[in-house]
Amino acid sequence: MEQRRLGRTELSVSLLSVGGLYTSSLAGGEEETARIMRRAVDLGINAIDTAPAYADSEATVGRAIAGLEAPLVVTTKLGGRPQPFDARDAAGLRASVEESLRLLGRETIDVLMVHEPDRPQQYPWWTSYDPLDGPVLQLIDELKAAGTIRFAGLAGTTVTELTALVKSDRFDVVLTAFNYNALFREARDTVIPAAVERDMGVALASALGQGFLTKRADDELAEKPVWLAEARRRQFLAYYELLDELGIAPAELCLRFATSDPHVSTVPIGCKTVEHLEAAVAAVEKGPLPADVRSRLDEIAALLPRRPYEEPMILPFDKKYFGPGPANVGAAVPVGRLALNEDH
Repeated sequence: MEQRRLGRTELSVSLLSVGGLYTSSLAGGEEETARIMRRAVDLGINAIDTAPAYADSEATVGRAIAGLEAPLVVTTKLGGRPQPFDARDAAGLRASVEESLRLLGRETIDVLMVHEPDRPQQYPWWTSYDPLDGPVLQLIDELKAAGTIRFAGLAGTTVTELTALVKSDRFDVVLTAFNYNALFREARDTVIPAAVERDMGVALASALGQGFLTKRADDELAEKPVWLAEARRRQFLAYYELLDELGIAPAELCLRFATSDPHVSTVPIGCKTVEHLEAAVAAVEKGPLPADVRSRLDEIAALLPRRPYEEPMILPFDKKYFGPGPANVGAAVPVGRLALNEDH
């Protein structure tokens, strides 16, 4: 597995990493997570991203990696714990870090990220934007000085606010989700250039769009559900036409697209099984997409360069839909759990 430099951290991370949403009771639980982590190490994957918001992922991952001798880069987050959560309670945030260390069985967290830093109506982290300020920043500085964490990051899903947070230059890594994949390119215009300019590591989540880029929805496109913009419908039809023309699996196309960008340090994949993991590795090992295929994807992406305001963050193909916004998509799973990982 190819390894890339994680920006100014100078950590070396595998091109694919394990996204922790489904290394939990939301999928195969402890037994399958242990299998996934052992196989990941065998395949040269050395990084895993988890969070308190991902059900019991921290505890499940901690038990799975306890017996592994291979060095791992472990990322977790602040956000959603303890309940009721107060993003400006420094004591509660510190307690959450201590709990992460206990559950993961680690003495140090390699990268501690601020979860959903760019959606203030969910987590109001900041007391000021210019200059950026909030209790979490003072805590991060203290944790770094004490050696409790090595580096700090942002894990967000927007573009404008996330770019502004990147430009604060207070963080070492940015994880961006749902805004840069085979069809969505918003983050490529501002978030990623701002991160590259500051030598931040870039983790590109949601390369498969939580499944809506890999599960075909031809019948729904024909029916044109109420949430679907006409330009998005035409875009998906062109995307499916390209897949048919190439004879390539959607997951392979999306992963090879994501890893074609040299500015991307790692792509977390939310594998539910060892087989999902192995399929993702096999796809990426075929190398970057050819230039002509990338050009075709660029043309298709340009059919809708900006997402419609009403469009849900996770496109609800094959799901009940009752109104705009990600909170109304699917079953009662909190947005924080869905935002940063993939569903093969």
